[in-house]
Amino acid sequence: MADTVREIERKYEADDDTHLPDLAGVDRVATVEERGTENLDALYYDTADQRLAADGVTLRRRTGGPDAGWHLKLPVEPGVREEIRAPLSDAPPPELAALVRSRTRGQDLIPLVRLRTRRTVRVLRDAAGAPLAEVAVDAVTARRVTFAAPPAAASGGTGPMEARWHEIEVELAGADDGDGTGKGGAGTGGDGGTGLLDAIGHALADAGVRPASAPSKLARALTETGLRTERPDGADRHAAGASTARFAGKPRTAADLVLDYAATQVRAITALDPAVRRDLPDSVHQMRVATRRLRSTFRSYAKVLDRAVTDPIGAELKWLAGELGVGRDQEVLAERLRASLAEVPRTLRLGPVAARLRLWSERNRAGARDRLLAALDDPRYLALLDRLHALLEEPPLRTAAQRPASEAAARAVLKDYRRLAGRVAAALDAPAGRGRDEALHSARKAAKRARYAAEAARPALGKPAKKFAKRIKKVQQLLGDHQDSVVARGALRDLATQAHRAGEGGFTFGLLHGREEALAAQRERDLPAAWAKASRKRLLARLGA
Repeated sequence: MADTVREIERKYEADDDTHLPDLAGVDRVATVEERGTENLDALYYDTADQRLAADGVTLRRRTGGPDAGWHLKLPVEPGVREEIRAPLSDAPPPELAALVRSRTRGQDLIPLVRLRTRRTVRVLRDAAGAPLAEVAVDAVTARRVTFAAPPAAASGGTGPMEARWHEIEVELAGADDGDGTGKGGAGTGGDGGTGLLDAIGHALADAGVRPASAPSKLARALTETGLRTERPDGADRHAAGASTARFAGKPRTAADLVLDYAATQVRAITALDPAVRRDLPDSVHQMRVATRRLRSTFRSYAKVLDRAVTDPIGAELKWLAGELGVGRDQEVLAERLRASLAEVPRTLRLGPVAARLRLWSERNRAGARDRLLAALDDPRYLALLDRLHALLEEPPLRTAAQRPASEAAARAVLKDYRRLAGRVAAALDAPAGRGRDEALHSARKAAKRARYAAEAARPALGKPAKKFAKRIKKVQQLLGDHQDSVVARGALRDLATQAHRAGEGGFTFGLLHGREEALAAQRERDLPAAWAKASRKRLLARLGA
């Protein structure tokens, strides 16, 4: 079983002559405890083309120190990483290999560089003796392993086999709260620990110590041993967060706009994969949204990217979104019904309604997570990721891809708006009943596409696209709540039927059904006003400018 901690740290340059200042009295620091010296030996693993390093991810096998074992570090934000630990073994543990599969995509994990570190540790404690942070002074020796040849694209030749340097690490203590969420412990304080880190940083700066230029030991080791690679366009693959923006500032062409937005969604899918595997809150929903945004972009901007290439990929994205939705939709529906039941007075809850709802939810949810994990390990999923990366590397651009970004964006957004307008009009004109429900659901899907098109257009169209997306989102939410009510009513009918067959009363389920009908009717009444606001001519004119 892997353990998770949140690592919040800052790194500084050092040399043989660097002396730490006295940190007692800095912020809440009352005492500084000398913990002694540790000898650490770490072997860092990656694919031959360094796909983990490109995303700021590290996987190492380390001996020595109190946390010997396998460590996988996933970036959260600058200076913050989640470290997932597993016991020592000869090969990368399967549970950690699975967490980087969206990045390795079938490539073998091999040792690239070995770091030996002589670490001197000081523990900073508050007046009560609780640890606030650890300050480590490291003497590092990095050596390229002999069977890891530098990539052909490496800059500066092969470089030396070995490099040496000194550095200082300041890491918050107690940054993990035991569940892997990193909400903070004794050392973090109310500001998440940044205030303490800032104060220590000021004290080090006053002593002449400057921040490190490399984001991690591994990044520096790869550079100084000649293993660092560069992207074909010259962008640094080892920058924190692995940003792959194609342009600085406002996009010039339609290709810039669409490919950057597509790359953002591909990065989101890749980065959320480990969170989904770990069952972290909201991760499934966010990954599903990224797949939908990407598929929608291919459709909205079909004048930019050739549909002969994107349509088959879109079909696979639809499959992935469906697999992500198997458990998610059931979970959302069950929570809706539980919340609705909680609002019913106890005197009107006749029969074992809560128990039946719970059994129904568990039965429908059974196996959903196993199915999702199986999908993420399916060669079909890895093939989809490969196709997405291939599309970004060699995009199937059409002639319109060289048009100005603002022109292409306006055309796409207004085209999707007109499509949505037709569906909203059809839904509002439809007679009450199943036909209207289906028409409103169709409008909901069109609203989602128009919203995503506007979100993609924001770098080119600015505030008008942002405002339009916000107003269309309101329309989408009304339509979505209406559709959720349709689905909930179907589930309530099934529950009432099951209760009747078991000799139980169905009164409460009927009451909930009536409430859902009333809610849906209210959403239908709210729709015209929300649609009128999203359709204001002045806003549409600004989009087309």
